[in-house]
Amino acid sequence: MGKRKIEFYVGLFVIIGLISVGYLTTVIGEFSLFPQNRYSAYGYFSSASGLKPGARVELAGVEIGIVSEISIDLEQLTAKVSFSIDKKMELSEDSIASIKTSGIIGEKYIDILPGGSDLMLEDGDEISNTESSLDIESLIRKFIFSNDKI
Repeated sequence: MGKRKIEFYVGLFVIIGLISVGYLTTVIGEFSLFPQNRYSAYGYFSSASGLKPGARVELAGVEIGIVSEISIDLEQLTAKVSFSIDKKMELSEDSIASIKTSGIIGEKYIDILPGGSDLMLEDGDEISNTESSLDIESLIRKFIFSNDKI
């Protein structure tokens, strides 16, 4: 009887462990079986260097969505960044999307500055006002290798 009791507890421990791993995978990976209340929008940036899918989309420092896809637009030769935004956040069509960095060498995210238009973005609309991130590496390179003497 003692061996069956140990096997029962080991099996119970394994089942609880698998459920915990599955839960953490869905929560941390932001995986959902049910569609969330989000709508999609996109913008074209001259450079999306350092930005990754899954990055935050913020408005006034509060996360309102995530970057869903980054691709190249072969017609404009720019980066097309698609993001999904919570449906409760209505953004006007003249909002500005900027790629920002958390701290000096932190991760990149999209910062939305709200506009003043009465027309709101719908699912699949483009945010036409965009600002690419500042490339710190190229600025440092220009400073170090500049020919100007002080």
